Amino acid sequence: MTSTANEAPQLPFHQPNALEIPPLFGALRREAPVTRVTTPAGDPAWLVTSFEEAKAVFRDARFGRSHPAPEQAAKISYAAIQNGPTGNFEDEEREHKRMRRMLAPAFSAPRMRALTEHITELTGRCLDDMQAAHDARPDEPVELTELLAFPLPVLVICALLGVPYSDRAHFRRLSERIAVLDGGTDAQEAMREFKAYMTSLAVAKRRDPQPDVISDMVAVQAEDPTFTDDDLARQAAGLLFAGHETTSTRIALGVLFLLTDTDRRDRFLADPEGRVQQTVEEILRMSATSRTGGLLRYAHEDVEVGGVRIARGDAVLVASDAANRDESVFPDPDEFDPDRSPNVHLAFGNGAHVCIGANLARTELRVVFPALFRRFPGMRLAVDLNDIAVRTNRIAGGVDRVPVLW
Repeated sequence: MTSTANEAPQLPFHQPNALEIPPLFGALRREAPVTRVTTPAGDPAWLVTSFEEAKAVFRDARFGRSHPAPEQAAKISYAAIQNGPTGNFEDEEREHKRMRRMLAPAFSAPRMRALTEHITELTGRCLDDMQAAHDARPDEPVELTELLAFPLPVLVICALLGVPYSDRAHFRRLSERIAVLDGGTDAQEAMREFKAYMTSLAVAKRRDPQPDVISDMVAVQAEDPTFTDDDLARQAAGLLFAGHETTSTRIALGVLFLLTDTDRRDRFLADPEGRVQQTVEEILRMSATSRTGGLLRYAHEDVEVGGVRIARGDAVLVASDAANRDESVFPDPDEFDPDRSPNVHLAFGNGAHVCIGANLARTELRVVFPALFRRFPGMRLAVDLNDIAVRTNRIAGGVDRVPVLW
């Protein structure tokens, strides 16, 4: 396409409700699956909405998070995370490999299996809090986001990283501020505070190492002086943010998917443990978790994708939400079908840069849904789905509340 940024569709697109994706995604995928758009920050970018092209970009080493000339790079938003290029263009791949080697043991499938018992215990505590809230005011809705969807992923990622759970109110405020699409100077100040907080934790781990990820980072730093304090603070802040934000969103949206159709809820209730794995994969496929349009990449050289030439330095937004509803891959893509097989969604990306926290997220989701619906089998939404507002100004979208009754 040859349209200018001013003529291109402006992100974020309108989303009808929390469980649907913007209709414009489907129209673009059919008409121009690789097309020019205008980012929330007002800059030009390419938007990739089809499954095959999205997978191709994820797997192509000619795309990365760094930029050959960062000062000239298109901005995606005025948040302080996922807003523009990160890392050094000259050594991005080396840095990525170091990060994966450092974090892979903590996020491995065996480690997640070992964590399952602890996640089950933490889930039980959250469900106890929900029951206590219900008992205190039995005629009033219980707020599932505040008592389960937010605290559970925070408890888990705090334990994994070595972050005091008592600090959750502090880093929740920081997480919210860095993720505001038009956050500007306040978002940047919040990121500075976030990194300073992580640096203080690293100092404590140097004095008293523990079996956690931040201690692992400190140990790597002791052997590799090129891994700076700023590198450590930035990666730790990113892990803490990603480790609770997207999983919290998916718990909330998963509950909405299961409660907006009582037959769907009852089918899951008939065999929660037997159905949970496929149900979780369908929740992952269908959950809309981006307000920026997609995951950000920059072309490191001229590349052709889907017949479109993308120039070196151009920004590319890979719209996983749209690709996961591609009818050429997923029959009846807008239907929630927990029996869908295969379910080759791109919720965690694809290729060498697939999300390192995928195993952790899956483990949490596979624990929480059977436990929740076995504990409260008569749970139902206290309001209509259309009365639950979508968070329009946060990079991960989602909802602020899921009021439930039983």
